[in-house]
Amino acid sequence: MTQAKERDHGGGLDAAIARFGGTRTGWLDLSTGINPLPYPVGVFSADAWTALPDKGAFARLEVAARRFWTVPDDAAVLAAPGASALIARIPSLLPAGQVQIEGPTYNEHAAGFQAQGWEVVDHAAPTRVVVHPNNPDGRVWPDLDLDRTLTVIDESFCDVMPDQSLIDAATTPGVLILKSFGKFWGLAGLRLGFVIGDPALIAKLRDTIGPWQVSGPALELGAQALEDVAWADATRVRLADDTARLDALMTAKGAKALGGTTLFRLYDVDDAQAWQDRLAERHVWSRIFPYSTRWLRLGLPHPDRWAQLETAL
Repeated sequence: MTQAKERDHGGGLDAAIARFGGTRTGWLDLSTGINPLPYPVGVFSADAWTALPDKGAFARLEVAARRFWTVPDDAAVLAAPGASALIARIPSLLPAGQVQIEGPTYNEHAAGFQAQGWEVVDHAAPTRVVVHPNNPDGRVWPDLDLDRTLTVIDESFCDVMPDQSLIDAATTPGVLILKSFGKFWGLAGLRLGFVIGDPALIAKLRDTIGPWQVSGPALELGAQALEDVAWADATRVRLADDTARLDALMTAKGAKALGGTTLFRLYDVDDAQAWQDRLAERHVWSRIFPYSTRWLRLGLPHPDRWAQLETAL
């Protein structure tokens, strides 16, 4: 049996440890764009673990999502076990054709469409996917042409810049907007994501994803976090301050800041592989890309781990 080729992603810390030694707790993993100071996880109710999620729990989460993202009344909202589950299902909503995905960008979108028989192109097509802001360079798409059969807008990193959200487009036929809970709230392991937009398309997704699609703990914690606007506001300020600190450290060492968001930064360096190896020797893991010899991406360290990064640099 032919083994599927592993797609390029952040992470891969196990392989780094095998090559450079050390223990997982001793490594500083900056290869992903996940908030290093996550939303605090408290004590869950007993029902969250033992009972099938009820309509009230789903309703609370949806109300919280609508308020937090200012979702238009005419748009539908569907919670899912992570944005990735939605990315894999969206291509099945329409017959396969051409989908416009301009790279470099998050590669799961192209993989999802290709798995359903679609042809991925970089020119205009009836279906389009944009990552807003883009990963890895932070590009935003303020003036999208929405006159298409299907437009997927991945706003997984947009919670750090809510003023840039295209949520008003959620009322446009054929538009689906994705939201991730793992990035801004730093709880990727909770596996919670949302799709917002065209009610007809979301009804089809709801049928394919099945009932009780979100776990009781995820429903409970997700609603609590979305209702905590004060935490979100304070977190945006902290992330902006930490981004400025990271940029200053990197540029002082000769890197050039190319963009990103306040959850990850993209730098131009003379030799990305050499930089990654040098950092890894000091147990700091970074992200490089198969399509560039000069791009290096770093997430933000936990507040207690800045010294490790500074020493590694």
